[in-house]
Amino acid sequence: MRDNNCNHIVIQRRYDTLGALNDLLIAIWFLIGSFFFLNESLTYSGTWLFIVGSAQLMIKPIIKLIGLFHIGRVHPDLKRRHTNNAK
Repeated sequence: MRDNNCNHIVIQRRYDTLGALNDLLIAIWFLIGSFFFLNESLTYSGTWLFIVGSAQLMIKPIIKLIGLFHIGRVHPDLKRRHTNNAK
């Protein structure tokens, strides 16, 4: 049982790290895109950076869902406990 708890923490931290890196990239794309909009010749490129950032916003909940499913597969007791507590 203890190994499963450790696995749960390791898996959760990996997905949390992946989510944080995704958030950082989103911020970078939007910040650079904003600066690009200050120069008319870079507006087209700035628009594409906004599109990339927006697409990455969709990735955020996907990372969260995959992480939850992964933890549920590795540690089924957590799923049962959550279901019982919800009743």
